[in-house]
Amino acid sequence: MLTSNFSQLEQGTETLLDDIQWQAGITFITYGIRIGIRVNAPSVLALLTNYLPPQWEPSVSPIVDKLYSLIVAGNSLHHNSSNGYHLLYDEQAELTRTQELEEIFEILDSELRLWVGVSVQHRLFVHAGVVGWRGRAIVIPGRSFSGKTTLVAALVKAGATYYSDEYAVFDTDGLVHPYPRLLSIRQQGGERTKRCPVEELGGQAGTDVIPVGLVVNTWYQPKGQWNPRTISSGQAVLALLDNTLVARLRPEFALPILSRAVSGVLALEGERGETQDVAVALLEQLEASIA
Repeated sequence: MLTSNFSQLEQGTETLLDDIQWQAGITFITYGIRIGIRVNAPSVLALLTNYLPPQWEPSVSPIVDKLYSLIVAGNSLHHNSSNGYHLLYDEQAELTRTQELEEIFEILDSELRLWVGVSVQHRLFVHAGVVGWRGRAIVIPGRSFSGKTTLVAALVKAGATYYSDEYAVFDTDGLVHPYPRLLSIRQQGGERTKRCPVEELGGQAGTDVIPVGLVVNTWYQPKGQWNPRTISSGQAVLALLDNTLVARLRPEFALPILSRAVSGVLALEGERGETQDVAVALLEQLEASIA
């Protein structure tokens, strides 16, 4: 455990970051894990909260499991000047230095998601987009840049309930829990990813814990046609396992959960083209399978 004291880490000897005059910080709990972020510029705290894990809660405890440090350029009194670069540290390890503060936030967001997903012991985190429809979850496994956010957004616009564009979070019974982070929608023309609440798409976030109704292993192809094939439960498990954070670390934990999650569930695989027609087809296919 580490203390979140903003002036000094509790490690017994002088550390690299001890010379910083930490001005503010935040400690919070997510999935039972306590995390601290300290900053040398209080003004960035309001921006930071947009990048914290969904459903986080503030903590009053000075003890944390993980501590991040953010040095904003122009505010550091460290003997090694940041020379105009913002710096982000995980404990004593430098994660990145950049002149773009937005990039710092994005990297912190990614680090938080990965660390939480690997560290939580009572939930299984699978890289997947998830929506709810008629009380069942549509789970779309896929890593970053696989197009799952685009498909999730299309499903929400078609009437589905938003659960996540990043992780399918399973409990030990194989049920899906909401992970309603802001959607990360990539912009055209090389612009930065836009983070937006699901309400901007005319949708709403789910709150209920629901069983899986449909697993969709799909990939985008320009001018592709949605003509999927049905795959077995075993193949669905493998598709999910390939996107599971702790697949190699704790396979004995992951496999039973995924097996329970997809038991008796419709699973489809195939390439897809544009998302609007695919979204409507998926909702119809799920509805037909549970009728």
